[in-house]
Parts: sequence; structure tokens; C-alpha cells
Amino acid sequence: MAGIQLKSVRKSFQGFEVIHGIDLEIADGSFTVFVGPSGCGKSTLLRMMAGLEEITAGEVHIDGIRCDHLLPAARGFAMVFQSYALYPHMSVEQNLRFGLENQRLAKSETAARVQKAAAILQIEHLLARRPNQLSGGQSQRVAIGRAIVKEPKAFLFDEPLSNLDAELRVKMRGELISLHQRLGSTMIYVTHDQVEAMTMADRIVVLNEGQIEQVGTPVELYARPCNRFVAGFLGAPPMNILSGTVQGGNVRLQGGAVIPLIGRTVPLPDGASVFLGIRPEHVEVKPGPLKISVTTTEVLGSETIVHATTAGADEPFTIALRGISGVKAGDILDLALPAPFLHLFDKSGTTVGANDDWRSAYLT
Repeated sequence: MAGIQLKSVRKSFQGFEVIHGIDLEIADGSFTVFVGPSGCGKSTLLRMMAGLEEITAGEVHIDGIRCDHLLPAARGFAMVFQSYALYPHMSVEQNLRFGLENQRLAKSETAARVQKAAAILQIEHLLARRPNQLSGGQSQRVAIGRAIVKEPKAFLFDEPLSNLDAELRVKMRGELISLHQRLGSTMIYVTHDQVEAMTMADRIVVLNEGQIEQVGTPVELYARPCNRFVAGFLGAPPMNILSGTVQGGNVRLQGGAVIPLIGRTVPLPDGASVFLGIRPEHVEVKPGPLKISVTTTEVLGSETIVHATTAGADEPFTIALRGISGVKAGDILDLALPAPFLHLFDKSGTTVGANDDWRSAYLT
């Protein structure tokens, strides 16, 4: 296992900087997920840690020792890619053994590691098969097994589940979480899927345009995002964001509704432009200050997603109702927005007047 530290890491391609001075500490034994939109630099950052991309500036440390000058094989990492990259002419067992044989590891040790990895991943019955005889999930297990046999200091996963169908992705997420619990190894996982990030991580690193927006536990980032980008990126359906202005410590929305910010100190003067956010699952359908006009609904069985626009401003608004709802297009709904779940952002998108007692509201 290993603790990893990045110090002012930068990366440029032909003079164009894509990673802008990142500082980050990854704790020994943690499951850290890099998440962000396509092109934000998360895979590039992972490849620089692995040594597959040279860093333009900065330092990478493993257990306190600088390693950015070392070749990939000398860093002690094992990487699992989006592509399984299994050797088609080799059996599963041969695929697992290949890297260890190249290291001239003793045959007895190689055999023991292969059997251990196969047992952990429950692929003992597949050892004689070729890759073309495996399903997508089985192929992914073999790719992960090839990393496990190396007994690395840390595992680096670059969107390893993106080629799987939705049902299998859910199953493999659970298996990776269980694998981390059994091995206790440092794992760093790259994904653009915020659901994967929320369900798998000890810590989430939200990246945007080559910079870190926020680092924290899934609950911290969900309940207290530091800015509008993080608030909108994490959560499904995404957070509702409405435009308004400060009025007497409350927020007057564009459509005229006044939303009270009970128990909050708003560090902005009256008339200041702000954005008010609330997640769809926290909205209450009952008499309140906000009216919406329903445009479409999505009945998912366990919940109903209602898409609407706000009265007077026609801003998009979404609510999530438990179970199957009879709400239909054209309905006008009155909504209450509970103060503990409101998020306030200034005109630059930075969180202001945050709820310091968010744990009592979110942690039940």
C-alpha cells in the first residue's frame, strides 16, 4: 500500500496547459475517485502518476519519496484500463502469469499469486479459457486479476467499467468495493459517472478544466458543495439552480417568489445577484412560495421525475417524487423549499451563507 502526494503538478501539450498546478494528497489504503466531465484532465492526471505521461512541472511522491523521474515499472503501481487488453492467444491463466514471468518471479510464487487472485475474483473455473470465450464482466475480472497478481503499492483504474452494460456495471461496482475492503490497498479510480463516484469512493476529487474544484467525502460534496459547478455535477437528477437577488436576508427569484433563508447569514447586500439551489429530492409538494408548470414526467417505478418550468420566469425545474405519481403535463404545483436543503451561490458561482448544521439535515 502507498500514500501518494502531488505537488504543483502541471501538464502541457505543445505549449497548451491542460493540468494547472494540482496539489493533492491521497491517503494510504483509501479509495479515491477522480470525477469530472470529459476533457477535464482526470485520465491525464492518472497517467502522469503512473509514469505513462511525463509531467511538465511539479512532483509526484510515493510514501514520501519522489518518483516522477522513475520509469512506470519502478513505481510499483498496477493500472487497469478501459480496454481489457488481454492477449487473445493466451489462456486466462497465462494472461495472469505473463507479467510475473517477465519479472522472473519464482514459479512457485507465480502460481501462488495467480491462484490467490483467481480465488479473490472467483474466476478459478475460467483459467483454461481464452479471452474470446469470456463475457465482458469476466474479461474485466481477468484484467483486474492481472493487476492483483503484481501486489502493487496502488491500483489505478482508468474508466474500467465504461464498456459494460448498465446492469453489469452496477454488479462490478459492488465487486470493486468488496475487493478494496478485502485487500485494503490504495485505489485511484477515474470516471465521468458521478453515480460511480458517489457509490464507490472514500474521497472524491472533482476536476474541471485541469483544476481541482473540491475534495471530500461523497456526503460532504453532495450536502455542501463549494461552488455551483460541484453542486450541478454531483447528484441525479442534477440540482435545480434558480436566479434571484438578495432581499432582506432572503432571496427574491426572477418570477417574484420570495424564498426565506431561515437560520442563514447571507454575507451579501440587498440587490446582489445570486443563484439559489435545491436538489429535486428535497422539494416538497405543498403550499409554498414557488409555483411550477409541469411539462413532462418520467415514471421510474420507485420514483417519478417531474420536469417543469417556474411561474413567471420559465426557468427549468425538476422534482423527484417517491413512488408512482399521478402528476401530469399541464399541472400547476405549489412547492415548499425547506431551508436546511437550500444552497446559495454568488454571481461567480461560489457558495455563500452555507448551512453550518448540514449534518443534522442530511444524516438521518
